[in-house]
Amino acid sequence: MNRQDLADLSAFVAVAREKSFTRAAAQLGVTPSALSHCMRALEERLGVRLLNRTTRSVTPTEAGERMLRSVAFHLDEIETHVAALNDLRERPAGNIRITADEFSLQTVLWPRLRGVLAEHPDIKVEIEADYRLTDIVAEKFDAGVRLGESIDKDMIAVPIGPPVRMLAVATPDYFARRGRPRVPHDLAEHCCINLRLPTYGGLYAWEFERAGRAQRVRVEGQLTFNTIYQCRDAALDDFGIAYLMVDLVREHLESGKLEAVLEEWSPPFEGYHLFYPSRRQPTPAFAAIVEALRYRA
Repeated sequence: MNRQDLADLSAFVAVAREKSFTRAAAQLGVTPSALSHCMRALEERLGVRLLNRTTRSVTPTEAGERMLRSVAFHLDEIETHVAALNDLRERPAGNIRITADEFSLQTVLWPRLRGVLAEHPDIKVEIEADYRLTDIVAEKFDAGVRLGESIDKDMIAVPIGPPVRMLAVATPDYFARRGRPRVPHDLAEHCCINLRLPTYGGLYAWEFERAGRAQRVRVEGQLTFNTIYQCRDAALDDFGIAYLMVDLVREHLESGKLEAVLEEWSPPFEGYHLFYPSRRQPTPAFAAIVEALRYRA
């Protein structure tokens, strides 16, 4: 294989992943027309069509899918080994991409990152705040942040925060008007504030547990949001019951603006973890980030 074939295969992986000549060209720093010509030349040399092209989209053929699965892994490995050459530098350096939800970013990730970034100015971090269950391998993130119970078993998971707890909360005025639910299923008679999860487009089912007995409750109400901060603000504005992490509402519980119910049904559970592929060979920069984030009780 010559160097041109290697460059063209790398370009093919970019097109197949982005499913767009325009986006892949921007990523590679070339024009879409030049990239399209490059892909046709590669297909001619291989004697097989790799991409289906329409006016609206670009998708891999069956042969293209097979090529993507086999080639992308090896190209990612090459990138990892090249990045590992930073071992030869005196100071950790490099680019790290992390995906996290907005709450973990504000409460766990950023407070810990500030110190390590100040100490290592050659480390550059890009963080994408998102509530999706992002596929970090497919979307080329170095790591992600999720609650421990939702991480795939083939990932390395490093705890970066203490156990967390969810509570059903509303204003004292709301409970004075509508009464207080005694068991989770009583929520069916209440106005609840829903959270829509972007990964599946569905509404979050509130999860409760008591004495080893778990319950998932679908709630109804006037309002649905896709971020927890708006759910909290709506609860403070007396629009009903919201189900939120304690740290998000702690000051409002202490001040009496909000009250909690069903506390005996809301035990703590595993907190936030940084996760990344088990086959990943950590660079010095990535190792510095992991150690800075690692939670020590």
